[in-house]
This record gives sequence, structure tokens and C-alpha cells, in this order.
Amino acid sequence: METLEILGYVAATLTTTSFLPQAILTIRTRDTEALSLTMYSTFTLGVLCWLIYGIYISNNAIIFANAITLFLAALILSFKIYNTFFKSKKLKKQE
Repeated sequence: METLEILGYVAATLTTTSFLPQAILTIRTRDTEALSLTMYSTFTLGVLCWLIYGIYISNNAIIFANAITLFLAALILSFKIYNTFFKSKKLKKQE
């Protein structure tokens, strides 16, 4: 494995790992109030683009990092969409 490839895996591991605490907290609490829907939508789309790019150039470090991050970001985005559009309507009906 070349030095540049090792650097790619280190970068992939660090960026994916840095995202984990927020993802774990959001998954546990389902609290998305403080998260921006626009930001998470844009972020998730960007991660999808990076994954497609990694697949296109056959770069395993990019594929690895972005596949994991895409899964977590999409999960959080789905919580945010649910909380924004569906949960608030249920609460209003109960009032």
C-alpha cells in the first residue's frame, strides 16, 4: 500500500469517525430540532456525489468513508424530515 493510499484511508477514517458522535446522539434521541433541514439535505446529497465519484475512479478510501457517512446522514435526514413534516402535524392534531 502506497503512502498516498494510506493517507486516504486515514483521512476517510478521521472524517467518518468525526461524524459518529452526532449521528449516534441523533439516532438515540431522535431529536433533530437544532439541525438544519437545508444543511442536512445538501450534506447528504454531497456525500452521495462523493460516493459516486469514488466508485467512478475506483478509490476504496473514498467509497468506504462515503458509504458509511451516506448511510448515517440519510438516517438522520429521514428523522429530520419526519420530525419537521409529520411529527409536528400529529402534535397539532392532539391539541
